[in-house]
Amino acid sequence: MGAPCLFPTLTGHDADAMIRWLTAVIGFREHAVHRAADGTVRHAELALGPSILMLGQWRESDYARLVGDAAGRRTDSLHLAVQDIDSLHAAARASGATIELPLRDTDHGSREFACRDPERNLWSVGTYWPNIGEPPASG
Repeated sequence: MGAPCLFPTLTGHDADAMIRWLTAVIGFREHAVHRAADGTVRHAELALGPSILMLGQWRESDYARLVGDAAGRRTDSLHLAVQDIDSLHAAARASGATIELPLRDTDHGSREFACRDPERNLWSVGTYWPNIGEPPASG
C-alpha cells in the first residue's frame, strides 16, 4: 500500500455538472464513475496527474451530516498547483466561474488566483508547488 496519501473529497447538488466542469476547465480525467440505479453519481474518482479527487452526488447520510447539510457553509478550500496559470485562469473565466481573487503575483514568488466551481467550492490555484523534498516557501 505504501505511504499515506491524501485524497480530497467533494459532494455536490449536481455531480455530473461538477465532473463536466472539472474535466473541461481544470483538465481532470475520469478514472472511475459509479452510479446508483437512478443514474446519480454515487462515487467518482477524477485524476489530474498523480492526484485523485473523489466526489459524488450529495445525499442525506451520516457522513454528509458530519461535513454539513446541503445548504451548509464549509470553510475548506482546495489548492491546485499548476505550471500554466494564465491558461487555467482564462479557462476558468470563460467557463463563467466566479473569480474571487484576481490573477496576481505574490510576494512569496507564486502567481495565483482563486475561483469557485459550479458548486461554490473555493479553488486556490497557483504556481506554488509544495514538495516534501524541498524547503517550504517563505512568507
